[in-house]
Amino acid sequence: MPDYGHELMLGTFITPTVRNPARVVELAELTETANLDIATFQDHPYNADFLDTYTLLTWVAAKTSKLRVSANVTNLPLRPPAMLARAAASLDVLSGGRFELGLGAGAFPKAVQGLGGRALTAGQGVEALEEAINIIRGVWDTSKTDPLRHEGQHYSVPAMKRGPRPAHDIGVWLGAYKPRMLRLTGSTADGWLPTLQYIQTPGLTEANEIIDEAAQEAGRNPKEIRRLLNLFNVGFSATQRGHLQGLPEQWVEDLLPLVLDHGFSAFLIGQDDPAVIRRFGEEVAPALREAVERERKTGATTTSTPRSAIALSKRQTTIDYNTVPEALAAKAVEPGDRMYERVRHTYSRTGSPALVIQAEDSDDVVAALAYARSQNVDISVRSGGHGLSGRSTNDGGIIIDLSRMNSIEVLDEATGRIRIGPGARWGHVAQALAPHGLAMSSGDYGDVGVGGLATAGGIGYLARKYGLTIDHITAVEIVVADGRKLRVDSQNHPDLFWGLRGAGGNFGIVTAFELEAYRLQDVAYATITVDATDTADVLVKWGGLVEAAPREISSFMSLFPARRGGRVTAQITLVYAGDDVEAAQDALTPFLEVGPVIGQQAQLVPYHATVAPPENQHMGQGLEDSHSGMLDHITTEAAEAIEGMIKSGDVMIVQFRSMGGAVHDTPRSHMAWSHRTQNFSVLAASAQSQATRLTAHWEKLYPLLNGMYLSFETGTDPARLLDAFPEPALSRLRQLKADWDPDEIFNRNFNIPPAR
Repeated sequence: MPDYGHELMLGTFITPTVRNPARVVELAELTETANLDIATFQDHPYNADFLDTYTLLTWVAAKTSKLRVSANVTNLPLRPPAMLARAAASLDVLSGGRFELGLGAGAFPKAVQGLGGRALTAGQGVEALEEAINIIRGVWDTSKTDPLRHEGQHYSVPAMKRGPRPAHDIGVWLGAYKPRMLRLTGSTADGWLPTLQYIQTPGLTEANEIIDEAAQEAGRNPKEIRRLLNLFNVGFSATQRGHLQGLPEQWVEDLLPLVLDHGFSAFLIGQDDPAVIRRFGEEVAPALREAVERERKTGATTTSTPRSAIALSKRQTTIDYNTVPEALAAKAVEPGDRMYERVRHTYSRTGSPALVIQAEDSDDVVAALAYARSQNVDISVRSGGHGLSGRSTNDGGIIIDLSRMNSIEVLDEATGRIRIGPGARWGHVAQALAPHGLAMSSGDYGDVGVGGLATAGGIGYLARKYGLTIDHITAVEIVVADGRKLRVDSQNHPDLFWGLRGAGGNFGIVTAFELEAYRLQDVAYATITVDATDTADVLVKWGGLVEAAPREISSFMSLFPARRGGRVTAQITLVYAGDDVEAAQDALTPFLEVGPVIGQQAQLVPYHATVAPPENQHMGQGLEDSHSGMLDHITTEAAEAIEGMIKSGDVMIVQFRSMGGAVHDTPRSHMAWSHRTQNFSVLAASAQSQATRLTAHWEKLYPLLNGMYLSFETGTDPARLLDAFPEPALSRLRQLKADWDPDEIFNRNFNIPPAR
């Protein structure tokens, strides 16, 4: 069998004994401190000697911060699927996406019956499990607005409101041994979770083949199904005493074939000995990861699996799928793959690309770019964030998806030098920097991707104190149009470095950023909601207060139209960059006079809490069209134009972001972003059906604007390039385009035509 290429997941299978509950929790905490990934617990509700597994999972999730948790496996007959779905989603949301669903048809039918459950035959158990999976996923699918209904042989759901949606795509892993359960795993589940010692007939190889065959018959790619393995009778000794009974290096030799030859990528040890857990995490795990990475890089493993006829039938005609490089085959998502729905859209815009290539390093980017260029279709580059402008997806083209290139490194804590992959999200960056006492201003939302923002600007909650995100970039690593990998900074290709900071999407694919973060931990964070019926008056007052405020204050304001006979409201967000409570209070208090206060709150919080990533799914929902501009000041004339816009009913939101302060400290010639006199960025957005009316309102405001923020503009009128890049910046950028991308390969991010 092949290596399916999944990242390794290593963890424990802990006995949930009620006789020493504190020790059970300590073993889970040790799992985390030993740098393992997941703690799992058997689920036998009829066993009075065991803790209730789901209560235990909740407790363990609350006591840890990174550890994933799962039942191994959930006893379905005693946990009705609709309620199980809600419990699972709730735990996933509360833990920040750390729950997985190990699921079984239910062993020991007499014990189940004794606790009030139904005793099912083996065949009935499989039928009930298939029904349950459909119900569970139906509960989680909040993209559908109709009630969930199911009338089956084993479960009935007359009309259930869907939700909550989990924080991440919860894996459904089946404990399966017999052919019928194995086929269900292949056709329906996300993972196979057996215990090695219990695999008899069919054996390991045959069981994997059954899963793969069932997956292909269902139109799935077998590589989508993670293979997990419980391991018992393991231990360490100075001499080899058998399988997984020896020194750590012997463990690696024993486990490596299970990865490379049988496709397993997760190992859970059934050992309640702290010494064994610690040694597994601290010695075996890093050595095994290194060995697997080494083998995969040498190409000694095969990670691609033929697609089924159903999947092949969904291929589009715009590209040649047979020429995808072998090195990218396992990282390419086609329209017939189950993963496709997760990667085809941005957060706010829909797309139907012919192929999505999920690059993992710069070599993948080089190969993906070369392949994409050979296909003569649109090429979109996606860093993994919102993509408000919609340019990081397309129809019929290729997306080079950088979301897996999401590393975050502190290179030098003393100077604040950090290195970030383009696929990281800014909320995760803030979390990673916090333990070092560092911060980096980004936007206002934790799910925004690093790559898009760090090549375009970055007007965030700390802008007036510390400037734009791009003001702190010291170097980038980039793959340019001809496939070369370059390091670009003030000494190496300085002209290109100038252009990348503001118009970066036009010149290549950035694979890493280096920035200088700054010392900051806690900030004063306040929100004020006001009645903005007198919209122009509210805007003028807020704008004047922002300009008069100390640099520590950065503020955003979002205007929302009246709904159902209500009133126009303004939500004001204020961040004071520092932990001086008295100074913060003095700076924040004047904003209570902006308008009639409906609600307010203020608190001292770590900066990363203000941009916590909600891990939104990207399904093309939300705002569809938007226009962007900048204002030197919020004048009465501009405020009145915006009042007419928000009261028209044609606009969903108008948002203002404060600039000024440190943003003005950088000379306008220092980089392609040259808006160094304006105090406000303004964005107006609408649903697609209102786009024409939005544009009509915007045209009334347009003569008062001075500039534009590229990433907030969905229009692509070439005349607006001068708004984004006023001369002499635009002429300089056109020459750079001619030098670095004369064929206009990177033409999706508001293309700059090369100088001719």
